[in-house]
Amino acid sequence: MGLKIVENYNSAFELQPEAEDALHKLLSSEAFCQQVVKECHLEEGTQVQFSGQLFQPVPWSATSRKGMPAEFEKYSDDPKFAIINIPPNFMFQAKVFKPSRLCAIYEHL
Repeated sequence: MGLKIVENYNSAFELQPEAEDALHKLLSSEAFCQQVVKECHLEEGTQVQFSGQLFQPVPWSATSRKGMPAEFEKYSDDPKFAIINIPPNFMFQAKVFKPSRLCAIYEHL
């Protein structure tokens, strides 16, 4: 069984306004922001806020070596930001079914 190399992957997506609002509200909640701090092993007392930026994870390729669209790779190397997979229950609560997986970027305050 050989590996299939992905040259280009379309990571574009569009959310319905109601779904996007619901997702942003869930991701911005104080309780979830505290969970992000804990799960990302950030220093106690650190505060984070949802940056409003979402992206669809992508397969590894020559242009997306970190599993994300190239324009978001700058955040993975910056210690002021944390990238998380959005929990499936949040996707369900916000009625986001396509794409099935999304990531969110949090900024340390």
